[in-house]
Amino acid sequence: MSDARTETVRACFEKLFAQHGLPGAIRSDNGSPFASRQAVLGLSRLSAWWLVLGIDLERGRPGCPQDNPAHERFHGDIARELQGQSQADQQAFLEEWRQQFNCERPHEALGMRCPIELFTRSERPYTGTPQDIDYGMMDRRKVNAIGKIRWQSEYVSISIALSGWSVGLEPTLGGRFNVWFGRLLIGELDPISFVFIPAGKQVQL
Repeated sequence: MSDARTETVRACFEKLFAQHGLPGAIRSDNGSPFASRQAVLGLSRLSAWWLVLGIDLERGRPGCPQDNPAHERFHGDIARELQGQSQADQQAFLEEWRQQFNCERPHEALGMRCPIELFTRSERPYTGTPQDIDYGMMDRRKVNAIGKIRWQSEYVSISIALSGWSVGLEPTLGGRFNVWFGRLLIGELDPISFVFIPAGKQVQL
């Protein structure tokens, strides 16, 4: 692609989803645009969109390429092959490689069959992006353009990666509210101090 901006990458995924359906999960590293180390639970705008579509997120540990060694080796080999080539030549090389890998070269791990012989389209069709997330009976708050929700008369920072989407608020026995983004519990809201506590963090109030 010409760049790795969220909009560019998302447009590519939209074409893939329209052609092949939605996957159950996507595995990625912790880099942009797939993840953000500064955001709650590492969510980026792209991975937040995946969650809205009902796609689970799988990530290796930050700085641990050994979690996915075959994939890392593959990218390293491809990068060396493409070094110094124009974008057009890179794309032609990748198209030829993809054809050979999927349709021509048998794989020992697949019983000497080609991937194309086993591939099936997902049973979950991509029908476009929902307008928002349904939380049923939960209280719902829309995240604004700067990553905040309105609680009573105050604004509480959640995450700019979730801007434009709603989060669900679920009351807890301790008087706080669990904050959900789709099926993902992203933290707690303290209704007295107006503080959002991201999942996995402890905040002294």
